[in-house]
Amino acid sequence: MNKSLTEILKDRILVMDGAMGTMLQEYKLDENGYRGERFKDFSMPLKGNNDLLSLTQPDIVKEIHKAYLEAGSDIIETNTFNASSISQADYGMEDLVLEMNIESAKLAREIADLFTKENPSKPRFVAGALGPTNKTASMSPDVNNPAYRAATFDDLKDAYYTQVKGLTEGGADIIVIETIFDTLNAKAAIFAVDTFFEETGKSLPVMISGTITDASGRTLSGQTVEAFLNSVTHIPILSVGLNCALGAKEMRPYLEELAEKAPCYVSAYPNAGLPNQFGEYDQSAEDMGNQMQDFIDNNFVNIIGGCCGTNPAHIAAMAKAVEDVKPRTLPSIEPQMRLSGLESLNFRPDLNFVNVGERTNITGSKKFARLILSDNYEEALSVANDQVEGGAQIIDVNMDEGMLDSEKAMNNFLNLIASEPDIAKLPIMIDSSKWTVIEAGLK
Repeated sequence: MNKSLTEILKDRILVMDGAMGTMLQEYKLDENGYRGERFKDFSMPLKGNNDLLSLTQPDIVKEIHKAYLEAGSDIIETNTFNASSISQADYGMEDLVLEMNIESAKLAREIADLFTKENPSKPRFVAGALGPTNKTASMSPDVNNPAYRAATFDDLKDAYYTQVKGLTEGGADIIVIETIFDTLNAKAAIFAVDTFFEETGKSLPVMISGTITDASGRTLSGQTVEAFLNSVTHIPILSVGLNCALGAKEMRPYLEELAEKAPCYVSAYPNAGLPNQFGEYDQSAEDMGNQMQDFIDNNFVNIIGGCCGTNPAHIAAMAKAVEDVKPRTLPSIEPQMRLSGLESLNFRPDLNFVNVGERTNITGSKKFARLILSDNYEEALSVANDQVEGGAQIIDVNMDEGMLDSEKAMNNFLNLIASEPDIAKLPIMIDSSKWTVIEAGLK
């Protein structure tokens, strides 16, 4: 299956499906509709828990998959965007996430196989969807405590691992890590996927899709497109792309940059325009299809689809637009060291000398050591900021000191750096003689 998917991508542009949530809203389910018979006496409200519908309303989910495949989708996503233990905690359903992912993948697999059987020359694929969760590993929800995190890297990794296990068991062909607003969340997902594959000997192609939140051209956690690309292409991936937040018109400049620089296939599944004053999406299939035609004509994409507000009509317009069209050709990317903080740092031949700021090293700076040992992290940040203003291109951080909990200190200081964009724009060099400290820093 993997080989055939790759071979198809060399020949034509593949079409994903559109929004699941938009379609589910059309059924106007009430609380009882979400609960079904199985959860009629559940102690918490369940309306709005769309992922649960794979268990309580499987026929509706299958109808939606069928509608997108009839519209021309090559790839359908599982109904698992929020089927993680972190997101399901809002409904008290953490214990059901493995079942949700298995059953959601089985539903999509069943319908995809029916269409493949009807037309073997157009095989259909199932992408197991991993959403961003409702927590962020890079930002604090508490303005008074910028070092605090509502979810740790390990929390996210464990949640994603369960999803990957269920999706793989249920029959997914692809894993898609999507709507990435915080790259550290995505790194946890990537690590979970990689860990599962290593432990089980299984392997599926991985799609990664980030979200540029507005005209700033950055993710919610502050990364530019190229910095995001540098952050996620350290592992072999099938594709990298953009989805959600923006319509096709607004997404264009960021997709163009990605298409130019990505060493892998590129995907795009924007919203149906921008939301109106009521928070609804009203861009027609024809208008969106015309805007997506620009992506196709300029060879920006290998995979297209729709996100919020899109329905089978939008997907049908895209499927028609890609008929007999050659996909984007993978560019020849010059091998370079490519680093990133919130912004990218590529070691081009003309870069010459690279300045590494080493004053945030507890073994090399008495001032920094004094501030850290006295728990004065706020002032210690000023040492890092001084290095940025002095022209450093990379910040070295070292917490190796016998009187210090080095893992905790590294984690705390890097969390604080993440709250300071002027510092966080630079790549961080995590410096230690102890692997546990390096690991804490990477997380």
